[in-house]
Amino acid sequence: MSANVLAKMPLASRLRYRAEAVGFFTLMWLFRLLGLDLGSALGGFIGRNIYYRLPPANRARENLKLAFPQKSAAEIEAMVVAMCDNLGRTVGEYPNLDKISIAGPEPRITVSGAELPAAAIASGKPMIFFSGHIANWEMMAIGSFQAGFPGGTVYRPPNNPFVDDWIAKQRAKCGSKELIAKGSQGVKRMFTFLRRNMPIYMLVDQKTNEGLSAPFFGREAMTTPAPAALALRLNATLMPISLRRTGGARFHMQYHPPLAFQPSGDHEADILALTIRINAEVERMIRVEPSQWLWVHRRWPTEKDYMTNRRNTHNLGGTGVRVEREGSSLT
Repeated sequence: MSANVLAKMPLASRLRYRAEAVGFFTLMWLFRLLGLDLGSALGGFIGRNIYYRLPPANRARENLKLAFPQKSAAEIEAMVVAMCDNLGRTVGEYPNLDKISIAGPEPRITVSGAELPAAAIASGKPMIFFSGHIANWEMMAIGSFQAGFPGGTVYRPPNNPFVDDWIAKQRAKCGSKELIAKGSQGVKRMFTFLRRNMPIYMLVDQKTNEGLSAPFFGREAMTTPAPAALALRLNATLMPISLRRTGGARFHMQYHPPLAFQPSGDHEADILALTIRINAEVERMIRVEPSQWLWVHRRWPTEKDYMTNRRNTHNLGGTGVRVEREGSSLT
């Protein structure tokens, strides 16, 4: 974060961000001091016993009830506890990302299906890896970088610029240093990466107010059409990566076969159809270990969200896809 950016902020924002950063960095210092395993364990304890009692856990309960109506109240509650544990562990692992590796006799990340991206990249087509906020989602880019597939990681910067800078440095310690912030400038960088046959990594499971309405766990969810639009525009390969926490600060990462898709010639319909396929693949991953997904997301829209989307998106043939020309915005 440059001094110029900070100087342009209102004084109240600067003071608030600095106060937030003090508490955040104190906690990160403690997790770092404890090391990877103990830091992860303490994060899990905080998640299960403190975060579990905060309002976001109620949102997780409601989302889980709607996604799994056949589950009992006790089963839903157990999933919420496990989700809070996973989220707390993920936070506790951030200061120790440099201790996570796929190498050695007891690797922190085990990998399967690595022959799939190797073959796809060798074909010469651009590559888009995608996953969701499952287990510790940082493992997708970290594990792939260490497996020999360096690329650019697409991310949404945290609101606090001090935290944003710090997280970027943690990611760069053991993974790609190429971070692509979402937005119009980020779209330009995505095009640049893909045209140079350098992979990009995307987490595609967050709600967007400007996007497509596509099924997700049986309900319509506002979804980014960016990966589908990029893949269709550049004839890129879309490869799913599933993540799973196997115990403590240990993970398994699996590459899955690329999504097979034959364009129909109707670009708008193709974007919608491919976006639906992507959502279905992410849902399939989540269903393997539901408690490891971030159910606190406001993933499904309210009526207000639908109205906002209608006002703010450029509707291409009634699909609601906002895909502007290259160099401006692709959302």
